[in-house]
Amino acid sequence: MSKPTDRELEIAIEKAIAMREENDDAFNLAKCLLSHNFRMKHLEEVLRIADRYINMGMSEQERSQLIRAIEKAKSVESYTAHQEQQRFGLE
Repeated sequence: MSKPTDRELEIAIEKAIAMREENDDAFNLAKCLLSHNFRMKHLEEVLRIADRYINMGMSEQERSQLIRAIEKAKSVESYTAHQEQQRFGLE
């Protein structure tokens, strides 16, 4: 399956928001799309920073940015799952 274009995703998000506002989401498709889209943005940031960390010689600065991005992604995951976050990294 191909990745949706930016425009396709934008339309789907707009429709999902409208479905949730109108309480017309019997199968939770809109809820799932909105949640996954929210979480995906943070996971894509982790991937981008991890790629830079690996390809830029694994410097301490990139390592710190990677750890912060992972923490943010975990925070978002905990928030959306209504669970307490498990800590990772700089403790």
